[in-house]
Amino acid sequence: MRLRFAWAGTVTALMFGLLLGSAAAWCEVGEPDPLEGFNRGVFEFNDVLDRNLLKPVAKGYQTVTPQFVDTGVSNVFTNLGKVPAFINHVLQWRLAEAGSDGRRFVVNSTLGLFGLFDVASKLGIEQYDTDLGVTLGRWGVGPGAYIVLPLLGPSTVRDGVSRGGDLFLHPLFYVDDDTTKWSLRALEMVDLRADLLSVEELITGDRYVFLRNLYLQRREFLITGELPEDDFGDEDF
Repeated sequence: MRLRFAWAGTVTALMFGLLLGSAAAWCEVGEPDPLEGFNRGVFEFNDVLDRNLLKPVAKGYQTVTPQFVDTGVSNVFTNLGKVPAFINHVLQWRLAEAGSDGRRFVVNSTLGLFGLFDVASKLGIEQYDTDLGVTLGRWGVGPGAYIVLPLLGPSTVRDGVSRGGDLFLHPLFYVDDDTTKWSLRALEMVDLRADLLSVEELITGDRYVFLRNLYLQRREFLITGELPEDDFGDEDF
């Protein structure tokens, strides 16, 4: 019965994401960032929150957590992410990638002790990233305007509304105890932020422009396999 409700929620989420994502196609704009004024305001809000809360917590987490534990935690969340990745790759008809997702999840959940150890990579099983936003993009849904979401950061109209569907596809959504569920979500966020500490120095120039262009280029690559032409003029990274 629980499994039936889980899959019902998944189907509902996909339909919801598709309908909202289709609406994003109507938001195609001639200029690359029509909401820049609003976006920069939200970007500053997120940046202040990050500097004063999330980043210090991530640094503390990294300081007190042994490297092998930190790696194990990251591996567990990456392994759980193979479930929605598998479903989305099937919906995209990328069956080879879906097969890799399935093999990675099975191998790491068993031989890797619930994902603590990335045995699949040692066995040469490829890893691929995807989500519902990429699925909608592969189905022909346009990205809509670029938008920075409070707390969540860079997105587009299509990717923003598809996040709700991705929640239904993730195993953590079906954890019964709310305290456990949100504690794991918080740990996932802190672990991810800690992993990003080492790459911050790569950001140069206007941070807003750098992260916007990086996000849009990566999303285009995930959908088409090609990097887009620069639509943002001569702005420096």
